[in-house]
Amino acid sequence: MTEQKATNVHWHEGEVTRADRAKLLGQKGATIWFTGLSGSGKSTVAVALEKALFAQGRLSYRLDGDNVRLGINKNLGFSAEDRAENIRRIGEIAKLFVDSGVIVLSSFVSPYKADRDVVRKLHEAGGMDFIEVYVDVPLAEAEKRDPKGLYKKARAGEIKNFTGISDPYEAPENPELVLPSHELSLEQEVEILLKLLKERGIL
Repeated sequence: MTEQKATNVHWHEGEVTRADRAKLLGQKGATIWFTGLSGSGKSTVAVALEKALFAQGRLSYRLDGDNVRLGINKNLGFSAEDRAENIRRIGEIAKLFVDSGVIVLSSFVSPYKADRDVVRKLHEAGGMDFIEVYVDVPLAEAEKRDPKGLYKKARAGEIKNFTGISDPYEAPENPELVLPSHELSLEQEVEILLKLLKERGIL
């Protein structure tokens, strides 16, 4: 994990608690962490879930891989080290959102178990809900979809360190939920997720 370089810094508590914000919003903050191969459907289901939550009057926010790399993480590439830092930063951002009472929908390939575990531990240390959702599709299916044409470029050697082709993907061992998006409709996926959020007391 990244070392603390700044010294003489301390967390400053406010007078509005997480419980106060949860009461105000009528929901608990939580991070729903969608992981899976590129083209598995992570972002698609996150967008649909965000829309469904909004229709219910729930406050959520999506943190999407490409969106984040266009801003706060634009200085990071796709080496193992940069991927680790990318996920660490996202974990810290998600934690802040959760503390504010927002339901965070994070869509990242996040191929390495160790990096995902860092984010889980960050949340658990703060007493926050972290729900890992493995959007599980076979590589052949993800490659067939190839919505951004990335697999084609990776196969041609135009993209290095591409997960599933030249870099590994370490599937979650014990995720809270597995979504085989190639076997379910988008509506079914959203229904399953909403049910899980209710069962966990987030909604």
